[in-house]
Amino acid sequence: MPKILIVGGGYAGFYTAWRLEKLLRAGEADVTLVDPLSYMTYQPFLPEVAAGSIEPTHAVVAFRRHLKKTRIVAAKVTAIDPEAKEATFTPADGEPWTESYDVLVVTAGSVTRTFPIPGIYENAFGMKNIEEAVGVRDRLMGNFNRASNLPDSPLKRRLLTIAVVGGGFAGVETIGELRNLASYLGRDYPTIEWSETSFHLVEAMGRIMPEVSAESAEWVVGDLRKRGVNVHLDTQLLNAENGVLELSTGESFETDLLIWTAGVMAHPSAKAFGLPQDDRGRVTTRADLRVHNNGEIVPDVWSAGDVAAVPDLSGGGVGGFCVPNAQHAVRQAKRLAKNIVAELRGEEPIEYVHKNAGAVAGLGLYNGVFQKGKFAMRGFPAWVAHRGYHGLAMPTWERKLRVFGDWTGGFFLRREIASLALGRPRDIFQEYALRPKARTRVEETPAEGAAPEAVAVETKATPKPRAKAKPKAAATTE
Repeated sequence: MPKILIVGGGYAGFYTAWRLEKLLRAGEADVTLVDPLSYMTYQPFLPEVAAGSIEPTHAVVAFRRHLKKTRIVAAKVTAIDPEAKEATFTPADGEPWTESYDVLVVTAGSVTRTFPIPGIYENAFGMKNIEEAVGVRDRLMGNFNRASNLPDSPLKRRLLTIAVVGGGFAGVETIGELRNLASYLGRDYPTIEWSETSFHLVEAMGRIMPEVSAESAEWVVGDLRKRGVNVHLDTQLLNAENGVLELSTGESFETDLLIWTAGVMAHPSAKAFGLPQDDRGRVTTRADLRVHNNGEIVPDVWSAGDVAAVPDLSGGGVGGFCVPNAQHAVRQAKRLAKNIVAELRGEEPIEYVHKNAGAVAGLGLYNGVFQKGKFAMRGFPAWVAHRGYHGLAMPTWERKLRVFGDWTGGFFLRREIASLALGRPRDIFQEYALRPKARTRVEETPAEGAAPEAVAVETKATPKPRAKAKPKAAATTE
């Protein structure tokens, strides 16, 4: 029976496995999905997770709950031999091992793209994983708690300053949601004035959100500025050491919460797989999602999602390729699963063609922007479209119900503002936990020829055990 190996459990990987389970007949193929995580993250919901509108666990889909016919392996694929059709699995614990496969599907996704700017590595959060969104929320809520007891001071202003670098959809949605959350917190933190908070969006280009029209992008900038966000266009971050942000415009300010959303790049693990890649590190892929090397098909190797350079036959892609977003990843995965099954059954695969369904972004509660061609919506209608589209796009009905439940509960019961301090979960336990007394007896191994008295060192703190002495010796010494 053919073995199908899927490397990566993001959008493309999860949807490929999910659709294969529905298309494959019993005994037609074995499917294995390899990913170090146990879940897929629905990334468009990360800004809402950070703002407290969606529970973190509701924005992820557990593999083992929804992929019942797929073998799940919690490990990384660290090497692939396409000629021998073997892959090396490296788990977090234990020794690596090698397994054979018949069909390889590379859906490793993408990672946050950064630059060697001083202070970024030490201080910045990303907005690519659920853990990062939870960390951002924890940091913001914790900073508000700390600042609530402080008088007006540089420390208080630093705690209440949030900076987002990158003016794409992720950055704009993040700054919009966090700005909305901060205004929402004003009623619960009477000691913090609105004027004491500060929000900054830094974008190197002259505009934000290239996926929407220039008119819509200008409207978003105006809306953010109206809500108190400092939007820095044509501006680069030069330094972020010690939380002091230095901009190319000469401006400088301190922040305790820096979020980096300035683009993504193909997962670097693909470089170790020995597969053909383009100049951006993406696996070169035909329109039918088969991997090729200078036009020559690599047998039994497929790729999709952010890690793949898939031609955009609709003509709307940048540079002629599909842009790395969830819209393409999900639809490519569905086509990929159908093509794999077709090839197993001796049929020809079909090329992937998808016209952009539009771009929609949430800017906080009751505010958003939507763009499809020349048609645009802004404000409340766009926000409704945003929630409707992503709520329905969330995989599995079980997850959809949980997300809609969060939204409904937030509408009637207000947004959750508790900070759980998840960054150091053992601090409270350690504060009151009893510690063992320090050992005062020092055992040493005597060197060859050392004096007998150097063998052990005794202190008064450690009572010396009383040895049983012979009766005569005891009478003599006492």
